[in-house]
Amino acid sequence: MRSSILAGAFATGALAQGGAWSQCGGNNWSGPFTCVSGYTCVYENDWYSQCRPGAAPTTLTTSTTSRATITSTTATTTSTTSSATASATAVPGKFKWFGVNQSGAEFGEKIYPGTWGKEFIFPSKNAIQHLIGQGYNIFRVCFSMERLVPNTLTGSFDAAYLRNLTDTLNYITNAGAYAVPDPHNYGRYFGNVVTDTNAFKTFFTNFASQLASNSRVVFDTNNEYHTMDQNLVLQLNQAAIDGIRAAGATSQHILVEGNQWSGAWSWNITNTNLVALTDPQNKLIYQMHQYLDSDSSGTSEACVSADIGVQRVVGATAWLRANGKQGLIGEFAGGANTQCKTAVTRMLDHLKANSDVWQGALWWAGGPWWGPYMYSFEPAVDGNAAGTGYSYYNDLLRGYVA
Repeated sequence: MRSSILAGAFATGALAQGGAWSQCGGNNWSGPFTCVSGYTCVYENDWYSQCRPGAAPTTLTTSTTSRATITSTTATTTSTTSSATASATAVPGKFKWFGVNQSGAEFGEKIYPGTWGKEFIFPSKNAIQHLIGQGYNIFRVCFSMERLVPNTLTGSFDAAYLRNLTDTLNYITNAGAYAVPDPHNYGRYFGNVVTDTNAFKTFFTNFASQLASNSRVVFDTNNEYHTMDQNLVLQLNQAAIDGIRAAGATSQHILVEGNQWSGAWSWNITNTNLVALTDPQNKLIYQMHQYLDSDSSGTSEACVSADIGVQRVVGATAWLRANGKQGLIGEFAGGANTQCKTAVTRMLDHLKANSDVWQGALWWAGGPWWGPYMYSFEPAVDGNAAGTGYSYYNDLLRGYVA
């Protein structure tokens, strides 16, 4: 999670007809309500309808409200308050993964190697077990590359840090969940952009060799590349893929991340070249992040609107489907207020309704040192009070667990 500038506005109202997979209706929607030839406007929920392949485009006549009744050929607004119905309503799918980031081992940035318990901390096993008991089945464990390989990217591991990291990962997978070791480095090493793709590949070969036999590990190439040459981001991701497979880790999925903080809101503008990534095992997942505040940075409790989540991911949904790719929202969160809760709900409903391309999502974040942090998803264990995010959102999010 890092701040960023919104890279592209969500297009509304500029076209007479919606393009393939674009939005075509919903409460307060001001854009087109019809679709190009070969696509039908399909109701998903009261706030979102989408142009999907079908025999005929929809048409819409406006009355006094924006609540629509949609059929395969026409959509007519009425002044009633009854819920919208549809003859071709999308049946919500099922996520493969739904879980929580685990943050702490990457804390103490720029204080290396640092001391466990002072500058950094590993996740609480009691908290992880509690969340597994709630149904969450994937945990993205953040770590620092500088602590794992303190001399050079191709150098030897710090034995204690590696042991604590792998112990956490194995605890998660032995409990039946999936573990994502996340180099939380933003494409950098000791603050410098990584440009040596061979060294990057070697790091991942060495690291993946420690986990190659664990089929419940899901590798992550790096957290939130940003302000980097776009071709370099492509090359680093490919180097990581090649390094992981060279280690004999062939059964695991690999999460690749994009430039500009891997934002879903700008993915189909910024990261289009990542379609060229290749994996001999065909197990790539495109990991994107999405926050709901004004600049998508996840630094404010306020959400722009109740629809902002859907608006910011719909372009990525279309990109994934058009390119035959799979995606995952690796970080998302919202403030503890009703507008954010509605925005989170609508975004997750959209992802789930498009689960042919979205594999799931992970909340940002759990970890024992978050304290009063507005998004903290740490449960009440180890003598700590439950985090704000956990207290406000757990009941909602449990409805999406895989």
